[in-house]
Amino acid sequence: MAKRKSPRSETERAVKIDAYIKDAGVVVEQPITETLEVNYMPYAMSVIISRALPEIDGFKPSHRKLLYTMYKMGLLSGPRTKSANVVGQTMRLNPHGDAPIYETMVRLSRGNEALLHPYVDSKGNFGKAYSRDMAFAASRYTEVRLEKIAAELFRDIDKNAVDMVPNYDNTTTEPVLFPTTFPSILVNSNMGIAVSMASAICPFNLEEVCEATIALLKDPDADVSEILKGPDFPGGGYILYDPEEWQKIYATGRGSVRVRARYRVDKGENCIEITEIPPTTTVEAIIDRIIELIKLNRLKEISAVRDETDLNGLKLAIEVKRATDPEKLMQKLYKLTPLQDSFSCNFNVLLDGSPKVMGAREILTEWCRFRQNCVVRRVTFDLEKKKEKLHLLYGLGKILLDIDKAIRIVRETEEEEEVVPNLMIGFGIDEVQAEYVAEIRLRHLNREYILNRLEETKTLEGEIAQMEDTLKSQRKINKIIIEELQNVIKKYAQPRKSLFLYPSEITEYEEEETPDYPVHLFLTAEGYFKKITPQSLRMSSVQKLKEGDRIVFDVETGNKGEILFFTDRAQVYKAKISDFDETKASLMGDFIPSKLGFDDGEKVAAAIVTTDYSGELFFAYQNGKAARVPLSAYATKTNRKKLQNAYSDKSPLVAVTFITEGTEYVFTSSQQRKLIVNPFLIPLKTTRSTQGVAVMTLKKNAFLESVTVLTETTFANPHRFRTKTLPAAGALLREEDVGEQMTLG
Repeated sequence: MAKRKSPRSETERAVKIDAYIKDAGVVVEQPITETLEVNYMPYAMSVIISRALPEIDGFKPSHRKLLYTMYKMGLLSGPRTKSANVVGQTMRLNPHGDAPIYETMVRLSRGNEALLHPYVDSKGNFGKAYSRDMAFAASRYTEVRLEKIAAELFRDIDKNAVDMVPNYDNTTTEPVLFPTTFPSILVNSNMGIAVSMASAICPFNLEEVCEATIALLKDPDADVSEILKGPDFPGGGYILYDPEEWQKIYATGRGSVRVRARYRVDKGENCIEITEIPPTTTVEAIIDRIIELIKLNRLKEISAVRDETDLNGLKLAIEVKRATDPEKLMQKLYKLTPLQDSFSCNFNVLLDGSPKVMGAREILTEWCRFRQNCVVRRVTFDLEKKKEKLHLLYGLGKILLDIDKAIRIVRETEEEEEVVPNLMIGFGIDEVQAEYVAEIRLRHLNREYILNRLEETKTLEGEIAQMEDTLKSQRKINKIIIEELQNVIKKYAQPRKSLFLYPSEITEYEEEETPDYPVHLFLTAEGYFKKITPQSLRMSSVQKLKEGDRIVFDVETGNKGEILFFTDRAQVYKAKISDFDETKASLMGDFIPSKLGFDDGEKVAAAIVTTDYSGELFFAYQNGKAARVPLSAYATKTNRKKLQNAYSDKSPLVAVTFITEGTEYVFTSSQQRKLIVNPFLIPLKTTRSTQGVAVMTLKKNAFLESVTVLTETTFANPHRFRTKTLPAAGALLREEDVGEQMTLG
């Protein structure tokens, strides 16, 4: 029989329900600052403190959880295990999907070549840091274990050298930091993007970092900039040494390091072989840029480029044409491609839970402070253990005075639980000592065993005294750290991979001045472009065109200008006129969509020539609006070849032209109404994508059909088509008004 609910419990339940739904659906105003503080700040702080930024031991939480799991799995020694096994075990500490955990492992591995000193010994395909397309194999196919240098991360971790905290479900513990015996924070690169801040730490040579740290431990005021000479990237290359920039990085933690690729020349094959590249680029990015420049005729010296990377390492082969100077070509490639790139330093490190940007010297100083604390905790741990053992041996020493008495006490005690108290009374020892004595095996109750233990007492007393002296002396603590650093140098130091190029050895590419001479430019409706010299045009002026094609753009200009190709997708592609080869009227010319890499189906809408980006452009749209935009809006400080939002895409573009003084335009609607427009009556807008202002009033379903340049012969009575105010509907054409027109689009 079901138990009936009491009226009181029903009433309480109703009150709770009323409380839950009381404010349901009520919109409460809340200041935006409060919303950010309550809803966004916890997320932002979590990303900054627990995800993106490294701490003084050189690791992010994801790295630390993975490596500690491998350590607990016994992978510091013994055979490798499947990566999938490690990933699964890591989830006990890192409650994320297997993919991000495995990607973390890949970056830490030797096979990926992302770190100067990898921590994971890998077997299988782990991809390459220098390749964008060389993907790593799945975790079920690869195997891993810890590298030998990883032992330096965990040394003394079981001796209370660092704090241990519960994992996310409170089933085990994990270290807050690693008690690493060397400044791994500067040895291996680390990059991360948090909320409103980021970190980018470049790697340094292990021996140089350790030597610089030793110098600081011996003398806090030591100038270690001469020891820590500069970064050392795992991919090698040449570092363009800049003393002022390095001092800035050394002092503030911010700055830029320029890195050049390393190459060799195979003269027999007319080939340049790139073997080391900057850390900020990939082989594919370099190839893409070289191919782009070849299409633009800016690298005429190159006949082919291919990726020949194999098991022996990176190799990018560039075949050059005969009579090409490889050295000059490389200077040109350094200037125009990612074969020379910059690593932007931002030494943002979590220090005691707070992000702080520090210079290389300050990071080493803080690491020394951290390591000193680790050593003190380790020595204190060992000291307590030895004191406990010594205390037991003191109790054993008292037993030595009368072994027979101890045996008699044990034999004559009737109850087992009384053995320890009786020993305590009989020899004047405490409970811990009595327990130790009571657990001694019968075979050990001989004089030799006890004398050996007492001899050990003297050794322990000496060690304890030495440890206590060590804890009292900062110099002795530093001496321990120095010995450990020297041991790391002896075991794991390796020659620099990145070499220095000093200012006297650096040759910068100076682009040859573009020759200037008159040329005729032609553009067809289908997108074919020709650059023809006046001499060639005089010899043959008959233009070869695709069937049904026509010339829509014809201008005489100089070879040093630039040309802007506006497309039907509100984009503009910029190119130098000198990048196009001279051709003849009898040839089709360059197909612009292919030449400049248009998007699929994208077509040329108009072309504008300029030398200094001065003047203004006039845009007309089907909805009857028009815009006046300064040409300077399309000038960029960098050599960007493609600009999006080149004009408004709210209505199809009818025409775009360069405004010349005194020019007026004739707007013609689909209903054959015509309106003369002075472009200077339209307000100038600095934004490229401006929608413009209404110029021609259109009836329903009508649209602006064409825009033409007004000439003296266009209309017999032009005053009929002019208006004092815009927008206007225009006037219908009469027979007596007909003249000649020049069409723009």
